[in-house]
Amino acid sequence: MAKMQEFKCPYCGGSIEFDSSVQKMKCPYCDTEFDVKTLSEYAQSVEEEEPEDMSWSDEAGDEWQEGESEGLRTYVCKSCGGEIVGDVNTAATACPFCGSPVVMTGNLSGVLKPDYVIPFKLDKKAAKEKLKQHFTGKRLLPKAFKTENHISEVKGIYVPFWLYDTDANADIRYKGTKTRFWSDKDYDYTETSYYSIHRKGSIGFDHVPVDGSKSMENDLMESIEPFDFREAVDFQTAYLAGYFADKYDVTAEECIERANERIRHSTEEAFRDTVKGYSSVIPENTSIRLKNGTTKYALYPVWVLQTRWKGENYIFAMNGQTGKFVGNLPTDKSAFARWFAGTTGIVTVIAYIILYLIWAL
Repeated sequence: MAKMQEFKCPYCGGSIEFDSSVQKMKCPYCDTEFDVKTLSEYAQSVEEEEPEDMSWSDEAGDEWQEGESEGLRTYVCKSCGGEIVGDVNTAATACPFCGSPVVMTGNLSGVLKPDYVIPFKLDKKAAKEKLKQHFTGKRLLPKAFKTENHISEVKGIYVPFWLYDTDANADIRYKGTKTRFWSDKDYDYTETSYYSIHRKGSIGFDHVPVDGSKSMENDLMESIEPFDFREAVDFQTAYLAGYFADKYDVTAEECIERANERIRHSTEEAFRDTVKGYSSVIPENTSIRLKNGTTKYALYPVWVLQTRWKGENYIFAMNGQTGKFVGNLPTDKSAFARWFAGTTGIVTVIAYIILYLIWAL
């Protein structure tokens, strides 16, 4: 059975968790606050105590057959004695029976321990409020969606990210044009001049993030960036209490291609911004060479909200550090038809006016 760690209040014995509003561990029963480092040292000393052994021999049930338990992990909640079953990628959760926050350290120690974690700064209430704001001003959103849909799930999840640091040396060649126009009494003239433009230089990248979880879409995670790495701290399991956490299931090596895509795009964009004064600029050749590359493993805070309406699930995500919110919404088809008819009507009127002026000339 995997080892489980949870944090108990030294004063009242209640289960405590990390409070994002005060950036400390806080007991919800006696409101006592604890510094994370101090509490971790306390938990360590408690963990080193000899465990009580009041075991019974139990012959009820059958043994797992080969392959039946593959991918499953079993944990026992110390608060209520309930048994928790999760998959191998679940790092932190709450007891489904009594709701006590627990940390499943057995999964975290399996392969790699995170180097850093950015603690949650915004709570569940803020995530729900952001969802309401997300509805505001959406003219094509069905009115009933705001009142009839129900938030089925709001989860605070620490999402695994691989962070890539590197220096990029780049050589980029462009084809540029400059065009000028003039006229005399007989002709209109166009002159196009062509230029070969070369840019060479170096650019540094720090903490380029790539989502290391298959269950989180890359596009969704990138939409809630950026995260402010200046607020990252050395990883401690105490920060996970009260939240879910995924262990990476996409390796750093498998994420390199995505990291390189982001680095290439940013490099090309930065170099392109230095080319000015041309009518058009087209890249002809790009050569990028990386050096001094390092990779780190971090957990970033994300609120995931799910709502269901008319048999469809809608998923939203909020950056648990900055509050940036994204998510798709349904469209009122009748409202869209009215909007389309209105815009088409305006375009038609403009076209008639243009035709009238042409014929008038």
